[in-house]
Amino acid sequence: MNFDEARVIAALARIFGGSQRGVEIGIGDDAAVVKTSERTAITTDIAVEGTHFNTQWSSAFDIGRKITAANLADIYAMGGSPKFLVAAVTLTGDESMEWIEELAEGIAHEASSCGAYVVGGDLAKGPCKSIAISAIGQIDIAITRSGAQPADSIYISSLPGWSAAGLAIIEKDLDSDIALHAVSEFSAPTVDYAAAVQFSNGKASSLCDISDALVIQAEQLANASSVHLAFDKKLIENHPEFVTLSELADSVGMDVWQWILAGGEDHVFLATGKELAGFCIGTVQAGSGISGVEMKKVPDTWRHFN
Repeated sequence: MNFDEARVIAALARIFGGSQRGVEIGIGDDAAVVKTSERTAITTDIAVEGTHFNTQWSSAFDIGRKITAANLADIYAMGGSPKFLVAAVTLTGDESMEWIEELAEGIAHEASSCGAYVVGGDLAKGPCKSIAISAIGQIDIAITRSGAQPADSIYISSLPGWSAAGLAIIEKDLDSDIALHAVSEFSAPTVDYAAAVQFSNGKASSLCDISDALVIQAEQLANASSVHLAFDKKLIENHPEFVTLSELADSVGMDVWQWILAGGEDHVFLATGKELAGFCIGTVQAGSGISGVEMKKVPDTWRHFN
């Protein structure tokens, strides 16, 4: 083993410690003590080596950013503002202290980009690496998936598909700027948290994070709201990034719609409402289900269990 627990905890206390607003007691005791608002949003995510990340593809810093972004995005997708995080990490014992510190630095970097702080967690040994993070956020008015209304429009915060593109080409010998951008978005997606705030401030009627796939999350939103979501591919094609992503797909013999509609882990925000700040890609109608996102092949969407 390249480290001992005391050394790891000392490093984490250095990276995550310090005086932070709202934190009365941080790392070092049996539990953290923080000040929160009356209404609190809580979420948790876990990333397991070999399923959600691969150390051959991603640096420890990127892995830390990626799992943290998943939690932060979920808080924002509820109309909330993330404040505190706790992280539980399983290590095999073969990691170096440098790798562990890079992981922590990645978590801290992504959290601080939203003004959130890591206030505690746990450390264990296991057969593979895993990182579980829970986020606590402040929320005034929750925006759920059940508020979409007929006559609303459908919006996205950015074009989904870049993370799926990165995964598809990561083992191919491509070194173009666009290919490298796609790989970086797979390793650690750039999440437009400000867009989620704009959706909230614009009084979106419903909101969610596209963490699995657009077609999956859209179906969930339509079912929750008892409405029909009618997407328009021509509107999606008008997105300023569509041509670039489509050219990348053509270069590797892929269907760009597989990436856009069935890819995941971009953490793009999907919203409904009227005159929102995002990119409009369809309308909400009376009825049920979704339309306009049909593909040549059955979409290969993310699923934990077959």
